[in-house]
Amino acid sequence: MPNSDSVVELLLQAIPQLRSQLFFKTSLTALSHAMEDQVLAGLEQPLVVASFQQERFYRQEASRYQRIADISDQVYVLSAAGTSFDDAAEHYATVTFEEEDALSQEWHLVVIGEKYSACLICRERDSVISVAPASTPGAPALDQTRRFEGIWTQESIICHQAANLLLDRIAGYDAALVPKIRAAKQRYQLLSITTAAEVEIGPGADPFTQRLVTYLQAGQYKLLKAYRAIAVKERRERLVNSITSAIRRSLDPEELFQITVQELGSALDLCRCIIYRCHAEWPDIEIRHEFRQPQMPSLLGVEWPIVDNPLLDQIKAEHEMLVIPDTQTPPQAFATALDAVNYLIEEWHIRSWALVPLVYQQRLLGMIELHHCQDMPYQWSEDDLALVEAVAAQLSVAIIQADAYAHLQDLNQQLEALERTRSNLIAITGHELRTPLSTIQVCLESLATEPDMPEQLRSTMLTSALDDAERMRKLVQDFLTLSRLESGRIEWNFEALSLSECFDLALSSVQARQGNQRLEVDINVELPPKLPMVRADGEWVVEVIVKLMDNACKFTDPGDTITIAAQRVDENMIQITIADSGRGIEPYRLEAVFDRFYQEEGALRRTTGGTGLGLAMCRQIVEGLGGRIWATSKGKSHGSQFHFTLPIAEGRAALHVRHERGSLVLDDVNEDDLSLSELERRNPYILE
Repeated sequence: MPNSDSVVELLLQAIPQLRSQLFFKTSLTALSHAMEDQVLAGLEQPLVVASFQQERFYRQEASRYQRIADISDQVYVLSAAGTSFDDAAEHYATVTFEEEDALSQEWHLVVIGEKYSACLICRERDSVISVAPASTPGAPALDQTRRFEGIWTQESIICHQAANLLLDRIAGYDAALVPKIRAAKQRYQLLSITTAAEVEIGPGADPFTQRLVTYLQAGQYKLLKAYRAIAVKERRERLVNSITSAIRRSLDPEELFQITVQELGSALDLCRCIIYRCHAEWPDIEIRHEFRQPQMPSLLGVEWPIVDNPLLDQIKAEHEMLVIPDTQTPPQAFATALDAVNYLIEEWHIRSWALVPLVYQQRLLGMIELHHCQDMPYQWSEDDLALVEAVAAQLSVAIIQADAYAHLQDLNQQLEALERTRSNLIAITGHELRTPLSTIQVCLESLATEPDMPEQLRSTMLTSALDDAERMRKLVQDFLTLSRLESGRIEWNFEALSLSECFDLALSSVQARQGNQRLEVDINVELPPKLPMVRADGEWVVEVIVKLMDNACKFTDPGDTITIAAQRVDENMIQITIADSGRGIEPYRLEAVFDRFYQEEGALRRTTGGTGLGLAMCRQIVEGLGGRIWATSKGKSHGSQFHFTLPIAEGRAALHVRHERGSLVLDDVNEDDLSLSELERRNPYILE
């Protein structure tokens, strides 16, 4: 069974006058070697008891204890059981204990002679720093940073008492050594525990020896400070390098933030660490990257204020880090700002707060926030804050690189779209311009070279040339119109309009293009009896309806019906729908049909005419009027429906009209009716 009693504690209890001291590993090694050298250099046959924490420590000193055993027959060595360490008594007694035994945490060396006595009884404490790399969790600290507390003295009373405790422990481990231990106590006249407590303790080691030990301890303390500084720098470099590696692997800001918040939170052992982007136009931001201790409430998904946060306002102005050691008793400079965000402090238990900005060339990109949420405030160390600032500088550069990469991708997509547009333009120009030009050229050459051409054929030639010239004019006009719409060079003339009037004008325009011929499709207009007026530019509304009707007629078989309908969808919008029973549109193409130069059958394999600009123009017009446009279809051979919305006219009397025998008739007016003269002025062709 392992023994859980600490020899250090037993010695301090036996001699209450003792006070433990702090020793470093190097100091203990030097003292142990000095005590062993004293044995090797002397003429006495002393009692020597040594306890090693692990077998590997014993193996480094095995040769020295072989030489000591040649001098004295009372040598005892204890160590944790290992592959080559076992209970034996060939040259000197070796005694094993289990790894769970209290001795595995202690370091002992006792020498008892007639003229010389010394003892070193120590127990290891947790190392103040650990410089083991993160890839080897649980690795021990460097020997120079290991600390022990206990007793080192040359006072014979204390040495005898320590020898007594260790010999009793050895007897408990190995009963075969009891006779030898009893003989040792008699030879060296070891005092009992009760006797030792009553004896007055002398001055201990001589002043010269004590001065040497003090000097050695001071030097070791300086080394410890140096190692602590090295460890801090190593931790800082390792964290920055890990973030740099993440940047090299990915330019995704989301991935960079997640890696950084985990690395930083783990390195500083924070209660909570969050990272987020800052945008001037955003009132708040959703927290998406967080490190927190398990007992802390999570901020993930919480809307974190940006605009109404005086702390962030100060950072935006100065681009400097803010550190608040205690939010309950803040410095006067932060008192007012903290009052404004006190609800955050109370809800998320923030006791100490540090805000480190992500800044690049005087531009605030984001924020790193460190939260300490314990009952007692936390003093942020300069090393920790310097580490966070170094990480923030590295992350700021990464954000700029990621943004630049994203912008480059957008630019590439725009260039690809431009290349597709160029290709489509070439194809369409080759088809839509070359064909009418060829016809015009043939007609004019025929007229010029055949003066005796019959009058009827001459008239046909002229008509064909004029028709194709008109076709080319419309194509060029569509190009120019779309260019003006996309560049925003259109001046809109908004007014209250009756949709019924717009539909009548559009139908008249479509019919006028047919001349004396009748439309091959039926057009059915379905309007509710009390339809409000819309606020729009009448010329452009008619243009949209005409183009949508032309598109519907193009893909509808003769004899089928095209339906035009309108309805109020909410308090602010009216929806207009133009539905046909033609070939329909595949679902994945419903959005693409509004792109410039889009041709369902390809630019050179079409059964219908057109440039692919009509629907693109409709989208630009509708969006410019404050509405939106979209298409629906159940697929091939199931027809298609084009919908667009327009805002309802506000603060005006809405005239409601209905179709009756091909003309518009006034049906109803709102309660705030306009006078008859006003109606005649605004709509002179409605009232007779």
